[in-house]
Formats: sequence, structure tokens, C-alpha cells
Amino acid sequence: MIFAAGALVLRCNFNALMITVVCPVYNEEKYIRNVLDFCIAALPAEKELMFIDGASTDETCEIIKQYACKYPNIQLLHNEKRIVPFALNKAISEAKGDIIVRLDAHTDYSTDYFEKIIETFNSTNADIVGGPMRIAKGNAVQDAVGYATSTFFGVGNSSFHFEDFEGYTNTVYLGAWKKSIFSTTGLFDEVLKRNQDDEYHYRAKSMGFTIYQSPGIKLYYHPRNKFAKLFKQYYQYGLYKPVVLKKIRSGFSFRHLIPAIFVLYLISIPVLALVNPVYIFIPLCIYILFNLIFSFGSKKGFMQCLRISYAYFILHVAYGLGFLFGLEKISFGKR
Repeated sequence: MIFAAGALVLRCNFNALMITVVCPVYNEEKYIRNVLDFCIAALPAEKELMFIDGASTDETCEIIKQYACKYPNIQLLHNEKRIVPFALNKAISEAKGDIIVRLDAHTDYSTDYFEKIIETFNSTNADIVGGPMRIAKGNAVQDAVGYATSTFFGVGNSSFHFEDFEGYTNTVYLGAWKKSIFSTTGLFDEVLKRNQDDEYHYRAKSMGFTIYQSPGIKLYYHPRNKFAKLFKQYYQYGLYKPVVLKKIRSGFSFRHLIPAIFVLYLISIPVLALVNPVYIFIPLCIYILFNLIFSFGSKKGFMQCLRISYAYFILHVAYGLGFLFGLEKISFGKR
């Protein structure tokens, strides 16, 4: 009887909440139908769907318009500045929902994704909720990157990379927000081409708002399919992280500095080797040892373990190099 009453209360809350789904897109003709079909089929049926296009040159907009003709709750907005934070801000400003759910076109979602988000809001009373970044099956490079970014050696203690973590945290992947909090926190920082979600979540938490990660909220991210794309992605993550940490100092963790220290060490090897050629290579040997331990600890095939090892190296060097250039930006007052 008690369980039935609890379920009734949950269902009443479920019915009372209106959600707005926002999804920035750019040249997503290969993926957009999957996202649209998911949004239409997933409960709750009554929801607002906003797709914000950054001047796509393929058929993305035409596909969305075709769906919008059949489903009037679909809206196509235009992102004049062609950056994600501007797209999010535009959609949030026009959203009518009590809860705003962000989607990404390169991510797959469980059929109960929206329901689990609402259930998590109801059960935790958190202000922001999200699920861990599970990795979708892809090619050999994507699988290697997915494995590397799901381990402590790859990404440190960043909780949204670990699918078993549940509890209050600093940030979540994509995320869903109570619309009411934006009147206090403000919107996303449009200077940040990357890390705008981290900055916003750090800011919200610094103001006393709570962020909760639930493994029941299931989504599956498609990593970059080439190592060159991975390098560019993590270089940009590193580049904008110092700007975020300068704004929200409470978001700082020593793990943010480790890749940059590693890159400085690599750069200094030729000079330091002239001073002390015996000991200078010890840190590099230790890094290689741990890299191989974590890579071959995956128990994948030999070639896949080598790909994982290379993915680790790219993650660390790209992020560290970007972070150093990011420090140069803020040191000279540039953003």
C-alpha cells in the first residue's frame, strides 16, 4: 500500500512536470533522424523539442522541417553565432518547460531517458541531474578512446566517466536543469567554445545548487573516430579549462594540472638531459610503465592495447598542451 502510494505521488509529479528538450546541431544529417525518432517515441509524450542549427550546409535543417510538419512540438531555431553556448542560451530563453534536457546528436539514449531524469529530480530534489557517459560501440579507434576515457589513468577522478558512480557531484555529461535556477545562475558563458557545461555546473554548485548523477539515466556517447580528431577535441578542452577555473575557483582540482606538468616535462627533456642524463628519463619510464599496465590491463587484443596506449598519450599531451596555451591566454587578459 505504501509502495503504491509512493508510485502514485511519483506519477503525479511526473505528469505535473513539463520538459523542454534542447539539441544544438550542425551538419548532422547522418544522425538527426535517430535523435528525432527517439524524442518522438520517448515518454512523456507532451514535451517541447527544440533543435538549434548552427548554419548547417547539409540536409539537417530540411530533415528537421519535415518532422516539424508532422509533429508541431518540434521547433527549429537558428544559431547565428554557431557556437554551443549561444544555441543553449537561445533555447533556454524561449523554453516553456519546468525542466530543460540537453541532448547531443552524437549520443544514443535509452528509451526511458526522459522518465529517468524526471524520476531522479523527484527522488533527489537536485537542481541538475544527469547520467554517466557510457560508450557506444564503434570502430577500433572509438573503442580504444572509449576505454581510455573510462579509466582513472585516462581522465582522473572525473565522476561522469564512471558508469557505476551515483551521488552528488561537480558536473554531469549533457545534463538536465530545473529552468528556475537560471534566473539565479545566469546562462551559459558564450566566450567558451568548450567546457561551457563544466563552467556552468561549477558556477551553479558554487551558488548552492545541487548536481546529482544517476546510473539509471542511460546514454551512450560516440567518441571521435580518428586520433587526430581526439587530439583536437582534448586540446580545446585544455585550452578553455584555465578560463573556467579562473572564473570559478572552487572547480579547481590538482588533476587539471597533471597533463600540463607532463607536457612541460616532455618539452624540457632535451635541455635537462644535458644537465643530468641519468635521472631525467626516470619519470618518462614510469609514465610508459603505467601506460602499458593500464592499456594491457584492458585484456584486449595486442593491437587494440596499443591503440589504447596511444589514446592515453594523446589525451594527456593534447589536454596538457591546450591547458598551457590557456594559461597564456588568461595571463595576458585574453579569453
